[in-house]
Amino acid sequence: MAPFEIARIAGTIGYALVFGAIGFAFGAVLEMAGFGDTRKLAAQFYLREMTVLKVMFTAIAVAAVLLFLASAFGLLDLNRVWVNPTYLWPGIVGGLIMGVGFVVGGFCPGTSLVAAATLKVDGIFFVLGGLFGVYAFGESVASYESFWLSSYMGRFTLPEWLGLPAGVTVLVVVVMALAAFWGAEAIERRFGASGAAPNAVPLGRRGRRIAAGAILATAVVLAVRGQPSAEQRWARSSPALHHQVAERAMFADPAEVVALRQDTSVGVEVLDLRGEHDFNLFHVGGARRVDAADLDRPEELKRLLDRPSSSVTFLAGNGEDEALAAWKRLKAQGVPNLYVLEGGVNRWLELYPTPACAAVRRLAARDGELAWAFQYATGASLPSSWPELPTSRDFRFPCEAAASGARSTGEFVWASHPFTKRVKLQQRSVVKGGCG
Repeated sequence: MAPFEIARIAGTIGYALVFGAIGFAFGAVLEMAGFGDTRKLAAQFYLREMTVLKVMFTAIAVAAVLLFLASAFGLLDLNRVWVNPTYLWPGIVGGLIMGVGFVVGGFCPGTSLVAAATLKVDGIFFVLGGLFGVYAFGESVASYESFWLSSYMGRFTLPEWLGLPAGVTVLVVVVMALAAFWGAEAIERRFGASGAAPNAVPLGRRGRRIAAGAILATAVVLAVRGQPSAEQRWARSSPALHHQVAERAMFADPAEVVALRQDTSVGVEVLDLRGEHDFNLFHVGGARRVDAADLDRPEELKRLLDRPSSSVTFLAGNGEDEALAAWKRLKAQGVPNLYVLEGGVNRWLELYPTPACAAVRRLAARDGELAWAFQYATGASLPSSWPELPTSRDFRFPCEAAASGARSTGEFVWASHPFTKRVKLQQRSVVKGGCG
């Protein structure tokens, strides 16, 4: 039953067979399209035959429609599909270099392998040249590494660039593909050797119109239906995630958060979901305040998805309810290494209390309210915000200073608190490939 967890069979014979079959089928399609022939590929740049453009644009349009259609019906989690990170300027320069190589050699890396597999001499020499280029790049990249890693944009997709819903973006891509297909055949009629556009697709004129109409109609349906909301994704999510909620496996004790903040090999981020007033009264040191509704914004979701595998994110509220709701939405969209601060900020202050002059426990507090009455806004200026630090960092106590006429500083040693370890860093399994 979809979605399928292909990565679970990684390293097995079945894994090799699945992706070997995909690679074989991909190469067979390229060969049937004539992409193992340098003359057909090079003719693209002389406007005599536009088979490359038509085949590739058809593949892009069909793949986009099927991928997002599968996502719309809950068969595929697009957030778990690998997208090559974007490095803008290196990508542009690399594309220009590859384009020159394409014109001169008549192949791209993928099509050269297809030609080599059919024992074409030019394909074999192109593959050997490509291997030498890989070696030369590996030996020289250190001299221009700063440029190679510049203009990093992470996982950057067309819907983000255009600022349009995914379904509308797919519709735009399909319309562009159909327009390019029509324009390519007009160019072939104008510049082709025979003066007529060759029929690269064995469907006939009527068959191609039916196929174009079908994919356009499907794209329109996709644009109208849209992608599932975070709540719908959660309802369709795997039973394992729902089991985590039932077992409270995503709740991390404040003492565990403190221990991780002392571990320099782990990047710890605390997202405080409370209002600005409570955040200013007190917050965990280094925490970033964010409204729960803003977590669904594309830029925030992208930032969370792009965080390194060695980092962990904790969601914090005064209690647990708001953070748990946010956790469900984010996990349903594929955010890894995400946990909820157990008991929220109220539990944090129980383990690492503030001085009595700064705050006292309220006799009664409703769920979701800060259970401590603060005399003034402390922010992250108290030792309670930084229990992992061995020294005072010149913590400020305005209330004590007012009484004594001096600034109160000192070293604080917190009692150790036992906890059950919940955080397990999830390493991303990357499976990628492509023509280039």
